[in-house]
Amino acid sequence: MAKGEGAESGSATGLLPTSILQVGERPAQVKEPKKKQQLSICNKLCYAVGGAPYQMTGCALGFFLQIYLLDVAQVDPFSASIILFVGRAWDAFTDPLVGFCISKSSWTCLGRLMPWIIFSTPLAIIAYFLIWFVPDFPQGQILWYLLFYCLFETLVTCFHVPYSALTMFISTEQSERDSATAYRMTVEVLGTVLGTAIQGQIVGQANMPCLEDPKDSAVATEDASHTHSTTSLRETKNAYLLAAGVIASIYVICAVILVLGVREQREAYETQQAEPIPFFRGLRLVMSHGPYIKLIAGFLFTSLAFMLVEGNFALFCTYTLGFRNEFQNLLLAIMLSATFTIPFWQWFLTQFGKKTAVYIGISSAVPFLILVALIESNLIVTYVVAVAAGISVAAAFLLPWSMLPDVIDDFHLKHPHSHGTEPIFFSFYVFFTKFASGVSLGVSTLSLDFAGYQTRGCSQPAPVRFTLKILVTMAPIVLILLGLLLFELYPIDEEKRRQNKKALQALSSRPRKAARPAR
Repeated sequence: MAKGEGAESGSATGLLPTSILQVGERPAQVKEPKKKQQLSICNKLCYAVGGAPYQMTGCALGFFLQIYLLDVAQVDPFSASIILFVGRAWDAFTDPLVGFCISKSSWTCLGRLMPWIIFSTPLAIIAYFLIWFVPDFPQGQILWYLLFYCLFETLVTCFHVPYSALTMFISTEQSERDSATAYRMTVEVLGTVLGTAIQGQIVGQANMPCLEDPKDSAVATEDASHTHSTTSLRETKNAYLLAAGVIASIYVICAVILVLGVREQREAYETQQAEPIPFFRGLRLVMSHGPYIKLIAGFLFTSLAFMLVEGNFALFCTYTLGFRNEFQNLLLAIMLSATFTIPFWQWFLTQFGKKTAVYIGISSAVPFLILVALIESNLIVTYVVAVAAGISVAAAFLLPWSMLPDVIDDFHLKHPHSHGTEPIFFSFYVFFTKFASGVSLGVSTLSLDFAGYQTRGCSQPAPVRFTLKILVTMAPIVLILLGLLLFELYPIDEEKRRQNKKALQALSSRPRKAARPAR
């Protein structure tokens, strides 16, 4: 789900502070107010389209990479766990690294941010395509997938971080930036649905071969190399390549529309005159802020729960429930349900408060997960659970971005002279979430290895089916309950939020003193 939701607030407000302006680029004197910069609907749509590539590729990799590595590329589960963990962990580290590099960039004729988007795009689509290509040298497969998975995550970060920061530099008017962000959120949500639909429907049309008796997988694979099984496996590989090609093509189209339809405003850089505090000092202050620690701890557990479901859902549907030809439709049901219920949760949190929305929205998945764990395989019930899970997924991935600004407001009241800390709040939430995602995928795939997972088996041993049921039902339930318990410690309720808002308004209405120099 919409990974980039809310990220613009953190990246945009602090990635490119005025400290990166070269001496000759700084305004020599205070300029007279300029006319409001109005963005046309076309400009906003062109900007919003740029959010789709990150969401499409993220959904395709999140839902399908594990089953692709195990059953199509035929990587053993232990090696697959290494690939998935290292790839996600590397993705977590690249966000602050790329953000730092961008902050040191100089202004060019294309702007400061656009060159990163332009030059990363062709390399990113090549790396993405090669992730879904099965090389002819089995002994080097682990290095192949590690290399191109990590390379793609780096390159897509080089696209998405400057794109998120671009929000602040398409206009100097806050109202115009907010409007463009609303367009972006809509397109990003649609991007998650599009990525799931394209990957799922194309791959789902292929007749994925399996071995009736995979006890001796190596011998069975060798014996089947000249049979219909080999032909079907080749068709499945081609289906994954076709899906990758379609998504890569849309990636390029969106990047071209973004570059041609959006102009980076240099004036927006010149209006940011508050010097940020040094990074490590800001990090120390942020990590000692109690509400932030409690919030990310609670959402870390709930996010882990839904990541376990996301990463293992295809295998669970295929082997535990026996819906080999239905899992792509079930995935689409989840994403469509999440998409259509996001406006509901937006309304709900404004009416009843964000903590109430957390408790009701995230806990609503628990009864349905219990239902899946207890009943026998039933397609109708599974579709009902998929729709219900989508409702809860929407709440789980929307609410963090809604609650983080409240934590930042609370921080600013306690540290009114600490400027430029916003990107630390957002980037480290993303960092912890991505790193935890890598741990969850690595551990879950390793668990399947210990349970005796059989590559390309038409069915799996009972321990594997039981392990998948634990990973998709009971483990997420425990993590959700732990997360909700941690939310009890979160101190910012609706009354506290209103008090902070009034205090910030009073603080902003005072005459501003000269900004303190960063030490």
